[in-house]
Amino acid sequence: MSERDANSGMCTHGYFFNADMDECQACSECDGEPIAAPCSFTTDSVCSSPLSGASALSLSLSWAGDISLSTEKGHILTHVPTLQLQIQGRSEAGLLSAEAGHLIFRQHGLVWLDQNLPVSHGCRSFIQVCLRMNSSDGAESSELSGIRVEQREGRSLQSVSISGVAEVAPGHMISLFLRSASHHCNQSSDGLQLYNPSAASFSLLWLSHDTGAVAMSAQAVVSTHYHTNYRPVFRVSTTSDPYVVGLTHDGRGVRFAESGTVRFVFQQALYSMGQACVSEGFQVLAYLSQNGTGVELCRSFKPGVHYRDTSISVSGAAKVGPGDTLAFEILSPAQCNVRFFGDETSISKLSLVWVPAAISSSLFAAVSHTGLPSGAVRNKPLFFHQTSARVPQIGMVSKGTTEQKRDIVFKESGTASIALDLKLIHSCNLIKITLLRRSDPEGGQGGKEAEGVRPVPLAQQVGGQMPDGSQWASVSLRSSFRVHNGTSVYFTLDCVRGRVNQISHHTGSAVSVLWVAE
Repeated sequence: MSERDANSGMCTHGYFFNADMDECQACSECDGEPIAAPCSFTTDSVCSSPLSGASALSLSLSWAGDISLSTEKGHILTHVPTLQLQIQGRSEAGLLSAEAGHLIFRQHGLVWLDQNLPVSHGCRSFIQVCLRMNSSDGAESSELSGIRVEQREGRSLQSVSISGVAEVAPGHMISLFLRSASHHCNQSSDGLQLYNPSAASFSLLWLSHDTGAVAMSAQAVVSTHYHTNYRPVFRVSTTSDPYVVGLTHDGRGVRFAESGTVRFVFQQALYSMGQACVSEGFQVLAYLSQNGTGVELCRSFKPGVHYRDTSISVSGAAKVGPGDTLAFEILSPAQCNVRFFGDETSISKLSLVWVPAAISSSLFAAVSHTGLPSGAVRNKPLFFHQTSARVPQIGMVSKGTTEQKRDIVFKESGTASIALDLKLIHSCNLIKITLLRRSDPEGGQGGKEAEGVRPVPLAQQVGGQMPDGSQWASVSLRSSFRVHNGTSVYFTLDCVRGRVNQISHHTGSAVSVLWVAE
């Protein structure tokens, strides 16, 4: 073929003329990596490295963004069979790009995803929030996680926290969807509305395969009977290393073969009947068994429902050793009949990431029984007391008495994943929890906050009024972010038009942190 023939496109679309081989060859596709120069009639595609410099050597990274509906005016939708939410990046990085509302990865690794979603809807049944992953060629699609948001009278705002884990490769795509169980959302007053928080609502923790970390997800097996107290049985959906992390012989727990730190979330969909379900609500407990002795790690609370569908979840972080097992239990009121669901649509799923002990650590702290905000609360800090063992990488700073510890301080650079659950009684129209970074040593403050420098909001969760008939309400916040030596973070609580009457310091109110080296 002459050069003139080659330049006329005789090799057809997707091919170029290789003069050395004297034949037409397929253009390189770069496997999801950025293209430095596209394929021409006579030259192949030139692929560029997705990460360079220090980023290419990172063991962990974080990314944060915002979520919006696809409508521009009013953020109200009136007909919701299946709707893709738009993920928009606050800053682009070599790790991934936000395109057409999706996240497209450019690097191999494991990712832990968190979404804080304040939402109200007037549908006649529940709506479902789903995290979905597509392969690079779009042929394979899998749901990573799913949460059901119950129907409520008066379209009150509900705070939804959804998390999931996945193993990704260049070209893999993450999407966030809303799905309606009913098409009866066709009046403007009964539409769907998202509350716009003042900080990033979507975040992720990325781990390089060089960390030796392991990701596992397991589906809860469907229960055909009604229960009160319930211990779920799981079936493995995916695992990146079944030797290190797997299920126990009866499927009721997760067993670990090596020492490390684990971040987990268990989300369970259910249908319940009985007024006791509403007044007393549900509790989800996570247990860690070491040498045959079971210890409660954490528990979360969720107001119940009567003749309706909803979801409950618990998230935490903990240090584990060889032979340890992690199991869960759901506690329901005695006069409450509950049906627990499990299928292949990810609505009842355990997601978990394990990181070797040499490059990770964790912190767990319950809310303090003194100094907690009450009354007309406006942006008041939350206080905690650490219940986990002290570690060199993370600690809490005392404020006043030893029981009042507000700031979580990081002593080494890396990436942190944090989860807060709060159980409280309030009369607020809106209840807001905000995670703030007090100082940024990379900005020249050396770990000390400069005079007049305002803390930076990292994440926020917003809830509405307490459900009618419920004794308690709950709100949770989850986020991942970069930390340096001296980075300090804390939480504030804000009550809009109302008062905070009580925060439970016995159970259901705690914070957990996973730290991974950079």
